[in-house]
Amino acid sequence: MLFPTATFAIFFLLVLPLSWLTMPHPHRWRVFIIVASYVFYSWWDWRFVFLLAGSTLWNHALARGIHRTSVVSRRKALLIVALAGNLGALGYFKYYDFFVSSGDNLLSTIGLSMPLGLRTVILPVGLSFYTFMAISYVVDTYRGDFQPVSLARFAAYLSFFPHLVAGPIVRPAELLPQLETPRDPRSVDTSRAFYLIGTGLFKKVVIANFLASSIVDDVFGAPGQHSSLEILVAVYAYAVQIYADFSGYTDMAIGLALLLGFRFPQNFDSPYSAVSIQDFWRRWHMTLSRWLRDYVYIPLGGNRRGELGIYRNLLATMLIGGLWHGAGWTFVVWGGLHGLGLAIGRYRRGADTTAPTGFALWRARIITFHLVCFAWIFFRADSFGTAKDVLVGLVSRWGDPAPLVTWTIVVAIAVGIASQYLPARVPRQLMDSFARLPVVAQASVLAVGLMITSVMGPEGVAPFIYFRF
Repeated sequence: MLFPTATFAIFFLLVLPLSWLTMPHPHRWRVFIIVASYVFYSWWDWRFVFLLAGSTLWNHALARGIHRTSVVSRRKALLIVALAGNLGALGYFKYYDFFVSSGDNLLSTIGLSMPLGLRTVILPVGLSFYTFMAISYVVDTYRGDFQPVSLARFAAYLSFFPHLVAGPIVRPAELLPQLETPRDPRSVDTSRAFYLIGTGLFKKVVIANFLASSIVDDVFGAPGQHSSLEILVAVYAYAVQIYADFSGYTDMAIGLALLLGFRFPQNFDSPYSAVSIQDFWRRWHMTLSRWLRDYVYIPLGGNRRGELGIYRNLLATMLIGGLWHGAGWTFVVWGGLHGLGLAIGRYRRGADTTAPTGFALWRARIITFHLVCFAWIFFRADSFGTAKDVLVGLVSRWGDPAPLVTWTIVVAIAVGIASQYLPARVPRQLMDSFARLPVVAQASVLAVGLMITSVMGPEGVAPFIYFRF
């Protein structure tokens, strides 16, 4: 069930009033929201709900077991069992074919051939996201940062439909306390919610879908058939597409949660205005960045193992982050490039913490943006062969015709990048102005916005890019 569809609109129009009606009765509300979330999740494939339910029971039981015992060895053993179950499920559904085919290719290169049982495994939508949230819950319990809650509360936390399939990754301390007391409908920031939902729809339906169907899919599908200019514009277009697609989804998720009375953490903060790779990861998919920092980088040693240890930990963390995004070596390379960027940036920065200004600021922004775009080539390419064709095509076919490059595409890319530089006060002013309008005027503005989005967007709505991660 995709957010920008009539099916979801009907679903949400039913869930929203029923959620507020049951809110004064926390137990009834939890049962209702769990059922609604499972209906939402089952829309892709009803069998997936058993995996979600299994993850809920598994992590709840082991978190409570960790909390109830004070024996260090037993606590550690239960943590290992919990992590093994989570990573085992993730590894099977997401990486089985990848590791088996990689192993088969490796054996073939040394003259061995063994039937390794390659099979097509369907990846349950949202598995990576709710698995990371479950790991947070268990690890935070082990660290003593959080006490386990009831099964119903944990089930509501893990399955809450606005974040379920593509984030943001909401940590226990960010959502579970909100489930303890009924929300007050008078405190709902509806202007911000509608602003986020409206802009999210526009970014996904108009910007992301348009760029994908107009140039990105064609060029990355057959880069050898396109000119250097088309390939260059397609790389820029993909940078804007993936930002508009993913931030559009999380904007809608945050807005929908707001209408239900809950606040999610921010997930994007103008990432293409970053002045370094480190700054980029402070702004891009921020909930994942913090998750990788707290549950991978710091456990690996963080900044405590000397300078070489820091570089190793940065690279290892980003390689894991790359593999999390997809079961393919191109994603590993993408993560490795960002890991190298973080390590090199730290080496060059040294003890200098002075922020760049003037010309140096814009030079840092331009260099960082192009380094990110270069890495996006491997993220988008379906193989190393495709990535190689894109890179070769970038330098070898200048002067060839470029019929795919139109002014509409250039304007869409420019709008996507320029939006990163809007002062923070502009959205606030727009939301404040919207909030001061009478209800009828607000409804009219929303109707006009939806009509414009529908007219400008391509026919149909493509799945969100991050659904497959």
